Order: sequence, then structure tokens, then C-alpha cells
Amino acid sequence: MEMEEKEDGTFAAVTRGKCLWHTVVDIVFFMLLFGILMIFVIGPFGIFFEGVEKKASMDSVSVLMMQEALMLVCALGASWIVLKMRKLPFGRLGLSLKGHWKDLWVGMLFAVSLYVAGFGLSLLLGVVEVAEVTFHFFSLLTSLGLYLLVGIMEESMMRGFVLGRMLDGGVNKFWALFFSSVLFSLMHIQNPNFEFVPFLNILLSGFLLGASYIYTRNLCFPIALHWFWNWLQGPVLGYEVSGTRFGDSILTLHLPEENLINGGAFGFEGSVLCTVLVVVGTVLIIKYYKDLGAKN
Repeated sequence: MEMEEKEDGTFAAVTRGKCLWHTVVDIVFFMLLFGILMIFVIGPFGIFFEGVEKKASMDSVSVLMMQEALMLVCALGASWIVLKMRKLPFGRLGLSLKGHWKDLWVGMLFAVSLYVAGFGLSLLLGVVEVAEVTFHFFSLLTSLGLYLLVGIMEESMMRGFVLGRMLDGGVNKFWALFFSSVLFSLMHIQNPNFEFVPFLNILLSGFLLGASYIYTRNLCFPIALHWFWNWLQGPVLGYEVSGTRFGDSILTLHLPEENLINGGAFGFEGSVLCTVLVVVGTVLIIKYYKDLGAKN
């Protein structure tokens, strides 16, 4: 429950209605603040990145890593300002590793298991074919770093701050999961080939990524899952990642035809196989934490 400081210096519990209002104001203010910081921090660096890329012949992934790092700084900065304004600790985001190292490994392995199932089924059904196998060590390494930054940035924003503030504001945890997932999906609205199924799947991915957070209030599992989900999808398996492609991949895929089973130009996240796997994954995570709570 949130507390607010009264004029006499004492603290009192904030009413439910006021908590919900604080939540809406905080999320809107956070988004505006994030946008302003992006303009002032990334704007000037945009020209610099263009010059560096041309002079040093840097690959696009390396440049994107630097841009993503600055976006992360903006996201964490905006979070810190709003939480400070509410007299809440920065640790409220859930970035602590203490007692959660295992969650990192579990998140990575969970992503691997989802793609073993999804890619395996795609091959068995003949909706994707492997046209070529190549290994680009530097590209694989830089893309690993890029998607780690993407995972930390997006999870800090959408789960740590947005979902976290909704939970603090007294919103039912499943409604909070739904609303934050809608916002998460809308973040990708400008991605190439973004249509209904990709919108639905990214929304459902928000459920998958936030399912553990509503029970643990920690981001280790969702960051690791998000990180390896993107990295395996693009640089390893050769799909577009949410409709975009960066750098080389180990596998070069051939789609006999673009359809809802293979996801077409949007990648695996545009497929109905993804829909099924994300729903199953979310149910398993929620069941695990409900069973854990029942035992305790």
C-alpha cells in the first residue's frame, strides 16, 4: 500500500481511488519523460552515430547497441525520477540479482525450450526450410549484447515500471498484466508487417514475460527470457525479430510460402505456432507460482 506525507510530517495510507489516479499519472508522466530524455540524449548522438558508422565502417548492430544503451539510460532515468517523486525506492523496479541468479538460467532455458518446440514443429510441418548454415562469431556476439540491452530496457519499462506501478496502484494483477501487455504490443506498432496476429502474439508475449513478475516483483526471469527469445529467434534461427532483421544469422531460412503457420515476413512472432506456445508457456508459469504459493 502506498503512503503519502501529510502537512504535519506524518504518513497516511493512500485511498484506492487515489492510488489508481497516481498510477495513471505516473505512467503518462513516465512516457512523456522518457520521450523528452530520448530527444535530448539520443537526438544529438544520432548525428554522431552516423558519422562514426561511415568513418569506422561499423556494422549496424554495433551502432544499435550504443543507441539501445542510451535508451536504457533514458528508461532508467525516467523511472528513477518518477519513483523519487513518489518517495519510492529505485529497487521497486525489480532489478536486484540477489536470490534470483537461478531465474536467469531458468529464463534462458525456457526460451530455448519454446524454440525447440516451435522451430521443431515448423520443420516437421514443412513450413520452413534451412537453406544455409553459416557462423559469424562477431555478429553473433554483438547481437547477444544488443538483445541483452533490449531485454533489460523493455522489461524495466513495461514490467518493472508500468506493470509495477499498476500493481502498486491496486489494479488486479491479471488486469494489470493485460493493460501492460497491450501497451507493450502497441510499442511495436511501427514495426514492418505489423498486423493482427503479430499484435496478438506480442500482447500474449507480454503475459508470458510478466507472468512471473506479478508474483515475484523481480525482473531476472523476464529479462533472461526476453533476451534469449529475441537472440534465438533472429541471430541463431534466422527469423525476423518482430518484423525486423539485424545482422547475420547462423541459419538462413527459406519459406515455401508466407502463411500464418510460419509467420511470414514478421517472423515467428507472426505465426499461430507462436500463439499456442506463448499461451502454454504463460499457463505453465502461472500454475508454477500458484502451486508454489499453495505449498507455502
